[in-house]
Amino acid sequence: MARWMFRLKGCLGPNVYTEVPDGGWGWIVAVAFFLVEVFTYGVIKSFGIFLKDLMTDFEESNSRVSWIISICVFVMTFTAPLSSVLSNRFGFQPVVMFGGFLISLGTISTAFTSSINQMYLTIGIVAGLGYCLTFLPTVTILSQYFSKRRSVVTAMASTGESFAIFAFAPAFTALKYHIGWRYTLVVIGTLQGIIIICGALLRPIVIKPKTSQTGIEQITNSIPIDQLRNSGDLDVLSPDMHEAGLESVGEQKGEVEPLQVPPKQKDISMQAKNKLLDLTVLKEGSFLCYSAFGLFATLGFFAPQLYVVELSASMGTERDKAAYMLSTMAIAEIFGRLSIGWVLNLGRVRKIFVLLGCVSLMCLALVLFTLVHGFWGLVVCCVLYGFLLGNIASTHIPMLAEDDVIGIKRMPLAVGVYVCIQSFAGLAGPPLGGALVDITQNYSSAFFSCAGGMGLGAVFLALVRPAKTGRLCMRRDNGRNNPVVQQESKDMPGDFQEVDINVNTEIKS
Repeated sequence: MARWMFRLKGCLGPNVYTEVPDGGWGWIVAVAFFLVEVFTYGVIKSFGIFLKDLMTDFEESNSRVSWIISICVFVMTFTAPLSSVLSNRFGFQPVVMFGGFLISLGTISTAFTSSINQMYLTIGIVAGLGYCLTFLPTVTILSQYFSKRRSVVTAMASTGESFAIFAFAPAFTALKYHIGWRYTLVVIGTLQGIIIICGALLRPIVIKPKTSQTGIEQITNSIPIDQLRNSGDLDVLSPDMHEAGLESVGEQKGEVEPLQVPPKQKDISMQAKNKLLDLTVLKEGSFLCYSAFGLFATLGFFAPQLYVVELSASMGTERDKAAYMLSTMAIAEIFGRLSIGWVLNLGRVRKIFVLLGCVSLMCLALVLFTLVHGFWGLVVCCVLYGFLLGNIASTHIPMLAEDDVIGIKRMPLAVGVYVCIQSFAGLAGPPLGGALVDITQNYSSAFFSCAGGMGLGAVFLALVRPAKTGRLCMRRDNGRNNPVVQQESKDMPGDFQEVDINVNTEIKS
């Protein structure tokens, strides 16, 4: 048994590279992220097929039923800091595996509920917490396995959500007619158990620089890996590598001289050693603007999928065919995710500007839903919406890794804060749309709130780079105006470099 556990630890233990691999085990992580997308966001966005059944069986209104997804999305995003803390404390693998168990438990339990209030608990809280513990750690570690190919690989892996909507909407609709919506949820919950296997495949990654004349290899093996995390000598990309570092130290003990760390640098390292959640990002104007973008743009992420089937049915489309509206969105979303990855990988335009263009067009597409009439008009809107949703959904979280926002080194600690801020829009979006439907008796009115939120999101997104470069605001210091800036891309001559007043870092021109 012990030998089997030792071999299992070797197979699923840490991966050590001399540089970011842009491949290797990262491809397995990409497949795991694809499956996580399938059984998290794919299921959430396909839940609209059960809307009419729940309203009929429980005799509830649109708004009351919509709260199921709202609570789920709120819990999933509001508890994102918890996901970051647990991942940085225990590692990605156990957190994702436990999240997969909660998702499966919550979905299966929903099949045995007798009221909407009970579904608020099973899907809203239990499954919602599970979604949080699976999605964020997976997308974070995937970003760490890739550098040059990050945009393309993330876009390709994130198509799992789109493939799921394309397949789940008609498949689960047909299954629902044969065995009922309750047993259909049991089938979905059982399939979601695959996430547990995906979590086991998320092997941690450590970047161990090559040996040089200055003895970088000795530095890597001579001090605990937690202390090296922020020292700049070793880029540690996973939180649960302390054990691997101690083993390495034990092997080299007696042969390597202790590393002499400057006092100021040592103090900084020790302060960051126990940091599990980075709240200092809330002091950065660029992050605040980007978080405001995420907050308002989230209004347009879930409500359209929830109401497009009923909107199509209200226009005279047969309900079986109306379910294909979700499939139409899903197909277009696949192309959107793949195309945005290719465009961003070219690097000819700043990624944040590309995202801004997509968000602006998305606002127009949501307005079109309120203007069109008939089946084919909705098809066109679904194609436009799905394509642009693919552009935005596959890039807005990985965009945190770009220097225009916070950068890859701070992403694991800050992503939870960003998603937590989004949670309030996720809570308000579907019920707001449902309230508008109940008031106007017109499903197209639900898309007004989505369009308004997306428009506000575009405004704040446009302010991110000015806030980063210090052009948005100036801070007066000792009688002089100093722009609050951060490090820009090295290939942009003339841009300001990062100014760290606390560490007295010199400005490089």
